[in-house]
Amino acid sequence: MTSSGKHRVTTITVPEDAAGQRLDRVLADVLGDTSRSRVQALISDGLVAVNGTVVRTPSRKFRGTETVTITVPPPRPVAIEAQPLPLDIVFEDDDLIVLNKPAGLVVHPAPGTPDHTLVNALLAHCGDSLRGIGGEKRPGIVHRIDKDTSGLMVVAKSQAAHAGLAEQFKAHTLERVYTALVWGHPAPPSGTITGNIGRDPRNRKKMAVLAHGGKPAITHYRTLNRFAAAGKPVAALVECRLETGRTHQIRVHLTSAGHPLVGDPVYGRQSRHIRHLPETASPVLQRFPRQALHAGVIGFAHPVTGKTLTFEADLPSDMKDVIRILESF
Repeated sequence: MTSSGKHRVTTITVPEDAAGQRLDRVLADVLGDTSRSRVQALISDGLVAVNGTVVRTPSRKFRGTETVTITVPPPRPVAIEAQPLPLDIVFEDDDLIVLNKPAGLVVHPAPGTPDHTLVNALLAHCGDSLRGIGGEKRPGIVHRIDKDTSGLMVVAKSQAAHAGLAEQFKAHTLERVYTALVWGHPAPPSGTITGNIGRDPRNRKKMAVLAHGGKPAITHYRTLNRFAAAGKPVAALVECRLETGRTHQIRVHLTSAGHPLVGDPVYGRQSRHIRHLPETASPVLQRFPRQALHAGVIGFAHPVTGKTLTFEADLPSDMKDVIRILESF
């Protein structure tokens, strides 16, 4: 390995038995501290050469013994202000943080939300050491949950943790359990929802289950409790276990099954079940200010120590309040 300015240049000889394997997969395995997504970005940016020729296709297959040169630039500067915001930290060590994100908190800066995000708070908590993690403008973030979804997230504090967690997400080996409050009573009460998810061709701001294209998505669900009024089904509390992690996966899958989340402003709709509620309760559920979804469990292998870790977070007060109302009928 050599250095060019602040760039790290690594040259490796790939053995003949790698023939037929993908370029990005082999490099991620060899480098160890660099995630496969990061390797793919380096390839796309023209920073990987095979036998002296720049290659921009991550899926390019090795043809036998070949020499690969990888140039890794320094982390891009992050013009994100550290802001001391309150964090509900469940676990922390030198490599990672597990926290319970409240509904309403955006994970990372984006157009329309330039600050007061989780990343701003993490920079204040961890200091500038976090800025280089991941080599991108989302320091330490290996996954996210929607602004108005509450619950558990894991954030990397070291490059090794970032790479290790990213690979676990790609391999779908993490345990992720969500609790959702949905309209109606799912039938059957437990099962698996499948269907490729991609951009809705009729509304590019939404995701949808697609007959063609998209990415495979699998959600396992189990009804925890059913709520009725005047003997008629109104809502249900549903546990969802993710086998994959597509954008808006639970919201899209449950809506496709006819059971949108209570309060969901994008995929929800005025449910016919609401007409069974007493007049005093109907406005409470109609005006629930967010999708009623909470990431209650996250489990994974510690990316450095290998120890199995599992964390749980109780339902937030707003969801508990609605459940108490539903239980009173």
